[in-house]
Amino acid sequence: MILKTLIAALFLAMLASLAAGVGFLLRDDSQSRRLLISLKVRVTLAALLVALLFYGFYFGGLGEA
Repeated sequence: MILKTLIAALFLAMLASLAAGVGFLLRDDSQSRRLLISLKVRVTLAALLVALLFYGFYFGGLGEA
């Protein structure tokens, strides 16, 4: 149960980072680095999400009905 909650929380954090990145893209000037930082956060969250999904399927936490 906690694994599914962590996966959902990571997915929501990725969506929030995506929304922030769009906002930075539309508002900031070309010298701002906030868009790049937002992308780094999103890539890190995606890697964690993939790792959690792999862990869940490998150890049987997500494969059961």
